[in-house]
Amino acid sequence: MIKLHQLYEGKAKKVFASSNPLLIIQEFKDDATAFNAQKKGTIADKGIINNALSEYFFNKISLAGIPTHFVEKLSPREMLCKKLDIIKIEVVTRNIAAGSLVRKFGLIEGDALQFPIVELYLKNDELGDPMMSEDHAKAFGLATHEELQILRQFSLSINSILQTELKSVGLLLVDFKLEFGKHKGEILLGDEISPDTCRLWDIETLQKLDKDRFRFDLGKVEDAYQEVYRRIFGQSLSNSQ
Repeated sequence: MIKLHQLYEGKAKKVFASSNPLLIIQEFKDDATAFNAQKKGTIADKGIINNALSEYFFNKISLAGIPTHFVEKLSPREMLCKKLDIIKIEVVTRNIAAGSLVRKFGLIEGDALQFPIVELYLKNDELGDPMMSEDHAKAFGLATHEELQILRQFSLSINSILQTELKSVGLLLVDFKLEFGKHKGEILLGDEISPDTCRLWDIETLQKLDKDRFRFDLGKVEDAYQEVYRRIFGQSLSNSQ
């Protein structure tokens, strides 16, 4: 597959055209941002770790019958993906009170929810990705009722898959963000699944092992990403290269 011109550069990834017009190449960066890019930095080897973890989880999700944009891993930082018409909705699924759920509703961080909560956010950095209802999404023409039900069903199914996988290596899935798009009219899971998009805590100590360490200056950011990699793959990144 031939890598052509750059189509887009986001906060965590670059997207390139490929020699196949239906496929793109997604390159993971070490850049880190928080609070809608108000805070910026770098996390060593983050791109390599997130690429590997995303490949792993996309494969698990595909095996469960949920279609994703992932085609194959091309290099330590690059994966080949199906080109998507992005749905301008971020879907957040929450299992444990943390982040904005605590700030907005006065919950205690770490409290388990009675059942997973699925939230919708408008994908718009300039507006701060505001939360919205299904009625907003339909009225704004972002998705139909049927499409929103698919997004919800996929998100809850992915939640179950990820919880099982992560629990087996001693990690709690607190919450996570998903993005979707359409390829030839079919809704596919896109973007990535990594410590950038998931809140992950150690089951025993509740130590944070995700981007919150960068957001809130908790220290040992690289160690957290490396630890998630080690638990999933059973070896350190340095030993796998």
